[in-house]
Amino acid sequence: MMRVLITGINGFVGSHLSEYILQNHPDFEIFGTIHGRTVNLENIKPVMKKLRLIDCDIVDAHAVLAAVKEIEPDIVFHLAAQAFVPVSWRSPQETLSTNIIGSMNLFEAIRQSKKEIRVHIAGSSEEYGLVHPDETPIKETNQLRPLSPYGVSKAGMDLLGYQYYKSYGLKIIRTRAFNHEGPRRGENYVTSNWSKQLAQIEAGLKEPVIDVGNLESFRDFTDVRDMVKAYYLAATKCTPGEVYNICSEKAYKMRDVLNMIIGLSDKKNKIKIKVDPARMRPSDVELLLGDCSKFRNETGWKPVIPFEKTIKDSVQYWREIIRADM
Repeated sequence: MMRVLITGINGFVGSHLSEYILQNHPDFEIFGTIHGRTVNLENIKPVMKKLRLIDCDIVDAHAVLAAVKEIEPDIVFHLAAQAFVPVSWRSPQETLSTNIIGSMNLFEAIRQSKKEIRVHIAGSSEEYGLVHPDETPIKETNQLRPLSPYGVSKAGMDLLGYQYYKSYGLKIIRTRAFNHEGPRRGENYVTSNWSKQLAQIEAGLKEPVIDVGNLESFRDFTDVRDMVKAYYLAATKCTPGEVYNICSEKAYKMRDVLNMIIGLSDKKNKIKIKVDPARMRPSDVELLLGDCSKFRNETGWKPVIPFEKTIKDSVQYWREIIRADM
C-alpha cells in the first residue's frame, strides 16, 4: 500500500488533493499534517475518517522528523506554508521561517529516512515577480525577481529543493503554480473575497459595494481541481531535480474577473466598486502569464475546467456558507 503524506492537508489545495487521491487511488493510505488545537478542519470534514492526521508544526524540526519516521511515506506533497501574499508584508519573518526553514526541516527529515521518497514541493509564480512584457509567456528559465516576502520565501524553498536534490539525491520535484482558485479558497484571497462580498450583498448583509485593490494586473488562473491533478502527476511522473510551471496559459485582467463575478448576481446593476487603499500592495506583480509546455509534454496534463465554472462554483460556495450562517 502506497503511503502518502500531505503537509498542510486541511488547507485549500490539501483538501482537494486528498479528495482527488482518495477518489482515484482508494487503496492509498493518506496521512496529513495539521497544526494547533484550534486548526480549522472544515475543508477535510467530508473525508476526515479516511485520513490519518498528525499534529506537526513544520518549523519544529523534531516534530517533522518524528512525523516522517512514523509515517514512512512513499510520496510527500509539501503544501504547508504561509501562502497569503499581503500577510507576508506584515509578517515577513513568519513567512520566511515557515516557508524556508519549515521546508528545510522536511528535507532534513527525508534525508535521514531510509526510504526512497518522491517529494513534490509547491512553488509559486510569485517567484518570478517582476516580468517584462517581452519575457512572456513565462518559462521556467525566466529570471526570478520576486516582489514580495512571500515570493522570496517560495524562491528560497525552490532553491533549497534543488540543492537537496544535487547534494543528497533527494527525489524532489519542484513546481511553480500560477493562480489557482475554486471552492474553499480562503476569504482573504482576491477572487474568493470578491465572491464572499457578492454573497453578502445578495443576502442583505452588506451595502451593494465591493471593496477592491489593484484591478489592472493580469493573472493566469487554473481551477484548483485541475491543479491537484497536476500535482499528483508531478509527484509520480516528473523528473526529480527539475522545475515545472503549471498554469492555463491564459491571463485575465483582474477588472474583467471582478465583472465576471458581479455578472452572476441579479443585483449586478446596483453594485458599485470601491478602491480600498489598504488592499493595495507596496509593490505588485502586474503580469503573470505562464508557459507550461514543459510540464504538458512530460505528463500530458491540460486544464479541463473552464474559468467561468471556477468563478461560478466559488460564488456558490460563499452563498451556501453565508446562507448556513444566517
